[in-house]
Amino acid sequence: MLLLVTSVKLVAEIALMALVGQWIVGLFAGAGRDSNFFYRLFGTMTGPFVKVARWLSPRVVIDRHLPIVAFALVGSAWIVATLYKIQICLEVGMQGCR
Repeated sequence: MLLLVTSVKLVAEIALMALVGQWIVGLFAGAGRDSNFFYRLFGTMTGPFVKVARWLSPRVVIDRHLPIVAFALVGSAWIVATLYKIQICLEVGMQGCR
């Protein structure tokens, strides 16, 4: 169970960093961000999470705001996984979590 929780936490961390990276590259690239290699790379990494955000959010949420929704959802998953990992580590002892 610890491996599953750690894996979910790791995927959430990678997705969060990719979403932040895409946002920063988008800020610096400006209007030409769609032709930027790194912006498209981050978009490929975050695409599945944004699609899940579209599926879960109501239609009134515009597509421009979906990365923010995805960030909130993945951030929530990361918090839950972290709390669950702490609970597991306290139950089995810290030596079992190394």
